[in-house]
Amino acid sequence: MHQLARVRVGGSNPIRIMGIINTSPESFYKKSIFTDKKIIEKTAKLMEEEGANFIDVGGMSTAPYLKTLVSENQEIKRIANAIDAIKKVSKLPISIDTCRAKVAETALQLGAEIVNDVSGLKHDKNMINVLEKYCPSVILCAFSNKLVEGNQVSQARRLIGQSITLALKSGIPRNKIVVDPAIGFFRKNAQGILSTKINSDWLQRDMLVLKNLNHIKQEYPILISVSRKSFIGELLGESDPANRLYGSLAAETFAALNGADLIRTHNVKATSNVVQIVKNLQNFKKGL
Repeated sequence: MHQLARVRVGGSNPIRIMGIINTSPESFYKKSIFTDKKIIEKTAKLMEEEGANFIDVGGMSTAPYLKTLVSENQEIKRIANAIDAIKKVSKLPISIDTCRAKVAETALQLGAEIVNDVSGLKHDKNMINVLEKYCPSVILCAFSNKLVEGNQVSQARRLIGQSITLALKSGIPRNKIVVDPAIGFFRKNAQGILSTKINSDWLQRDMLVLKNLNHIKQEYPILISVSRKSFIGELLGESDPANRLYGSLAAETFAALNGADLIRTHNVKATSNVVQIVKNLQNFKKGL
């Protein structure tokens, strides 16, 4: 039985919801940015009331089309402030969205239970040491620092497999691993250091991945993060992330029907409703 922190995930368990709290003013969706402690407290409490199972805290934006690099010290200051605020009002497990070992270690010391690394443990070689020391649950994203060619569904599976191997070598049990195919991070042209370069169409890549989640995840629970992202804007012709709510919910519904076990979202209440309806319709049995 797989668990992310204290919560069972995957298999016959309900689809779980991870609420996003960004503390980085550089983030692509400005309404998800919270820097004031009181507002973070209020947001975390509301997320728990609305149905979140986890809260994911980020201190540096990883949007592949933005220049968002900040210092480690700045990232640590931001996430420490947020974790302290969240723990005052909520008992939900906290995930730290970082690719930096020092940031992850600080977050774990402060009470975070999950490391969500968009580089799949490949960016910072010291991340393995942190995992060995604290043995947290981990979310492993598909990532490569080399050009990825060929079938992108197979490549997502291959890259995730590499990260699973790294996690297992660091002593993380299989049942504490969740995978993520990294929707939005595979691009022909990207400025961010945490994107993966491909020579094919990025929009087609993301749509293919969403249609093939069960093939990609293998025996691991899979987390999908599509909320407000560029592919939704591209399909809708909507450049402003603030206007992508309905498209996000449609994509999350599609993901839920195609094998998603966890959904990471800016829109906890709305996504919770989506998950509830999908579950009830899937479980409904009535003879005609």
